[in-house]
Amino acid sequence: MRITRQSSKGICSFCKGSYAKSAISRHLQACQARKEENDAPIGKGPGRGPARTIFHLKVEGIYRPMYWLHIEIPAKATLEDLDRFLRAVWLECCGHLSSFEIAGESFISEKIEPGDRSMSVALEKVMALGMKFEYIYDFGTSTELLLTVISSRKGLAQDKDAVRIMARNEPPEIKCEVCGKPATGVCCVCSDEDAGRVCEECGKKHECGEDMLLPVVNSPRVGMCDYTGGYYD
Repeated sequence: MRITRQSSKGICSFCKGSYAKSAISRHLQACQARKEENDAPIGKGPGRGPARTIFHLKVEGIYRPMYWLHIEIPAKATLEDLDRFLRAVWLECCGHLSSFEIAGESFISEKIEPGDRSMSVALEKVMALGMKFEYIYDFGTSTELLLTVISSRKGLAQDKDAVRIMARNEPPEIKCEVCGKPATGVCCVCSDEDAGRVCEECGKKHECGEDMLLPVVNSPRVGMCDYTGGYYD
C-alpha cells in the first residue's frame, strides 16, 4: 500500500492550541496547562493517591500518517486495555481480530497460533522508553498502526486502564473527486488515495452505488469494511 504524505496539525487537549504533528511532542512536554494539571500533589492525604507510572504514547497510521494521537495510559494497564481504546477511538466495525507486534512477539486478541501470546500482559512488562511497535486491526482489510513510547512520568493514581487523549490530528482535507467540494462519503469498493471520495450530491451519481459509500471520519480506517466512526467522533 502506498504511504500517503500530507501535512497535519492537531489540537492539544490541555491548552486547545493547534500545532504541527512534528511539533506536538515538544509542545506537550512544555505545555503550561498540562504541567498545571500534572503537578497536583501526590502521596498520602485527603484527595490524594499513590504515584503511578504513566506512559506517553504516540499512535499513527502506518500508511495514513496524517491520522495520529498522543495518549497517556498507566503502565499497569494491559495491552487488552490499549486494544479496547484503539478500537473505540479509531477502528471497531465488525469485531475483527487484532494484534500487537512487540520485539518479535505477537500478542493476539484471540490466539491463533501456538506461539501467540495473550493481550492480558501489563504494558510495563513489554514496553520501554523509545520503543516502536506495530498494531494491526482486521487481518483481511487491515488497518495498521505504529506506536512509539515517547516518555513516562509519575502521576496521581487513576483507574488502572484509563486512557487520556492529550492531542489528536485535525480532520484531513478530503475533497470530492468530481467537483472538488469537501467529501462526505468514501466508496468501500473503488476508493484509494485518489479516487472514490465524493460529496453528498456527487455521491448520488457514484457508479458503484450510493449504498457503497461510507462516511468521511477522522480515522485511518476511513472507507474500510463497514467502519462509520468511533466512540470519540
